[in-house]
Amino acid sequence: MPREREPFASLLLYYLFKYSVVSPMLHAYFRGRIFGTENVPQKGSLVVVSNHASNFDPPLLSACMRRPVAYMAKEELFGVPVLKQAIELYGAYPVSRGAGDRKAIRAALKCLEDGWAIGVYLEGKRTSDGRITDPKRGAALLAAKAQAPLLPVSLWGTEKILIKGSAVPRPVPITVRIGEVIPPPTSTDKEELQTVTQKCAAAITTLHEMGR
Repeated sequence: MPREREPFASLLLYYLFKYSVVSPMLHAYFRGRIFGTENVPQKGSLVVVSNHASNFDPPLLSACMRRPVAYMAKEELFGVPVLKQAIELYGAYPVSRGAGDRKAIRAALKCLEDGWAIGVYLEGKRTSDGRITDPKRGAALLAAKAQAPLLPVSLWGTEKILIKGSAVPRPVPITVRIGEVIPPPTSTDKEELQTVTQKCAAAITTLHEMGR
């Protein structure tokens, strides 16, 4: 029987990391603004879909959800003592570099079965301006297989955090907007997956265009 929530230890680590590290940085350093937190389901599996422009996106997005968001991570990270246990508790799941989509899909579905919210970048990679121009069907496929709702999220301003040649994050203003839940596709039919994908892309674009 599927779980309704993430494991207690994971929730504990999430809140500890959020309030000691990420939240102070988001609000004090990045002057973060968050809209739509009331739209986040607090129980059950969930596919969070967003745009992606910075390596800072995963912790910033997760801190705004009021629950952990699991992301895939390089398999090599799971060979590092202590780090392995920490990222597993935080919901990361390993994916081998160069591995096929099937392994990644199985790992993500296992997280959803265990009651996690998982994060998927709709374009599958970072974009220079944070906009979505070529959305992929992966998030919709996961939602269809797990019958988990999708939650569109816009991250605005994160593409300016780091500039080329600098390792120091800039204190730029960040805005996170959370949209309304989108029901999962009823099947894995390619046309239906594409329709739901475009609906997610349109929702994120609308949120992103609201700006600061």
